[in-house]
Amino acid sequence: MTKPDITIAREAKLLPIEQIGAKIGIPASALYNYGPHKAKVTLDFIKTLPAKSKGKLILVTAVSPTPAGEGKTTTTIGLGDALNRIGKNTIICLREPSLGPCFGMKGGATGGGKAQVAPMDEINLHFTGDFHAITSANNLLSALLDNHIYWGNTLGIDVSKITWRRAMDMNDRALRQMVVGLGNNGMTREDGFDITVASEIMAIFCLATSLEDLEQRLNRIIVGRDTKKENVTCLSLQAASAMTALLRDAFQPNLVQTLEQSPTLIHGGPFANIAHGCNSLMATQTGLRLADYVVTEAGFGADLGAEKFLNIKCRQGDLTPDAVVVVATVRALKMHGGVAKKDLGDENVAAVKKGAANLQRHIENMQKFGLPVSVAINHFTTDSVDEVQAIQDVCAALGVRGFLCRHWADGGAGAEDLARHVVEMVESGTARFQPLYPDALSLVDKIKCVAREIYRASSVDFLPAALKKLENYQAEGFGALPVCMAKTQYSFSADPTLMGAPEGFVLPVRDVRLSAGAGFVVVLCGEIVTMPGLPREPAAHKICVDKDGLIQGLF
Repeated sequence: MTKPDITIAREAKLLPIEQIGAKIGIPASALYNYGPHKAKVTLDFIKTLPAKSKGKLILVTAVSPTPAGEGKTTTTIGLGDALNRIGKNTIICLREPSLGPCFGMKGGATGGGKAQVAPMDEINLHFTGDFHAITSANNLLSALLDNHIYWGNTLGIDVSKITWRRAMDMNDRALRQMVVGLGNNGMTREDGFDITVASEIMAIFCLATSLEDLEQRLNRIIVGRDTKKENVTCLSLQAASAMTALLRDAFQPNLVQTLEQSPTLIHGGPFANIAHGCNSLMATQTGLRLADYVVTEAGFGADLGAEKFLNIKCRQGDLTPDAVVVVATVRALKMHGGVAKKDLGDENVAAVKKGAANLQRHIENMQKFGLPVSVAINHFTTDSVDEVQAIQDVCAALGVRGFLCRHWADGGAGAEDLARHVVEMVESGTARFQPLYPDALSLVDKIKCVAREIYRASSVDFLPAALKKLENYQAEGFGALPVCMAKTQYSFSADPTLMGAPEGFVLPVRDVRLSAGAGFVVVLCGEIVTMPGLPREPAAHKICVDKDGLIQGLF
C-alpha cells in the first residue's frame, strides 16, 4: 500500500539546517534558525558572495494544468535531487505556498511522494511568516492612505480614482468588492481585497534585489490620482520606510531541504495566473552565486509562469536561463484529448496523441525564446507503455527528448536520465536566450505579441476603458514596461473550457492595472479575478490536528 506523502515526509531523515547550509558554503553564523529544519539566510552573508553568478539556471514548467495533475513542483524537486545524485552541486528554488490554495482546491505545494521539501506541514502553513509580513505591509499602505484622507486630504486625492486595494492570503470572494468608511469612520468609498499572492507588494518583494531597491520600488507604487489627474504615489504618503521595516526580516531567503537533503531556497510566492508566478529574485540570484546548477519552477502552464519568468523576471533580474524542462503526464494529456477524469485509468493512446497538441505548443513556445527544451513525463502507475511512447514520439518530432521520470516513487534516482540530459543541454552551449518582445514595443503591441505568439489568438479585443488606460500609461512614460497577463490557467485562451491547443480565438482584455513598483502592467483577460473563492468542498474540511498534535489532510 502506498504511504501518504506526509507519512513519507515524517519518516525521512532530515539533517539539521546548519548541515544543509554547510553543503553550499553557508556558515551557521549566517543562518537565522526557525527550529531545527528551517532558517533564513542573512542579507549580510549574501552581500559577501561574488557579484557574478557561477550557476546554470534550469527552468521547470508544464503543460496547461488539469484536474488530473501534472506534478511540476514534484518534478522540480526530483530533478534537483537527481542532479545532486550525479555529482552536480545543485540548489532548488521554489515559491512559498499560499494559504488560499492550501485550504481551497489545490492543497499543499511542497511536492509529493519521495520528491518533497520538508517539513511540509510547516512550509505549507505560515512557514517563517513571510506572507504575513507582505500582507501587513500592503494593508499598512491602505491604512495610511485612508488616514491621510480622514485628516484633511492635503494631497487632494480623488477618492473615486483610488486604485490601491487591501490584501489577505486566503480565498474569500465576499471581499472582492466592498465599501469602507461607514459609521463616520472616514470618507465612504468602494474598495476591495486581492489575495496576497496577487498583490503588487508580493511582486515587488519577489523582484527587488536589495532592501534599498525594495524601498525604492515601494515608493514608486501608484495608489490613485488626485483632483488634478496626476498620480499619487506611496512616496507622497511617506509609507515606504515603515513598509520596508515590516518586510526586512521576510526579505531574507528561506533555506530548507528535500527528503534527500538537497538544499532548497523557498521564498516569495506570486500567483502565475494573475501575477508573475516565480520565486524571489533574491533567492534565485543567491542560488546562482552558491551552486553550479539552480533548478527553479514557474507556476501553472508555460503560457503563464514560464512566459512571465522569461519576459519579466529574467529581464528585470538580468538572468540568462540555460534550459527548460516541460512537465507532462499521460493523464493530463488524455484530459486535453477529451477523456473524463473518471476514465483516465483506461488506456487511450488516441486521446494521448490528441491531447499532446497542448504539449507540442508549449514546447514550440519555449523554443521561441532560444532555449533547449526537454520533457519530463511524470509517471503514474496507470500509464501504459504505448501511451508513454506516444508522448515521446511527439517530442521526437519536435527535436526534443521525453524522459519517463519516476521521482515520485523513487526520489532522485527516478529522474537521473533526465538530469543527465539536462547537463548535456547546458554543456552543449546551444542556449541563445532572448525575451519574446523588445522594451521599445508599445504596451498594446506587447499584449498582442503574447496573444499571437504564445496563445495563438487571432486578435485581441480591448474594452475601451482598458485601451484608454494603456494609452495613458504609454503617455506617462510606462511604455517600456513588460506586460503581466492575467487569465485562466486551464486554457491558452481566456475560456477555461477550451482545452488542448485552441487557436484563432479572440482574447478579451477587460482591464489593465499599472504596477509601477513591480515594474509591469497587469492585463486582466476574460473573467479572471484577483481574489479567488473557495470551491464547494474546500480542502479545509479535511485538514485537522490529530491526537498526537500532528497536522493531517494537507494533501
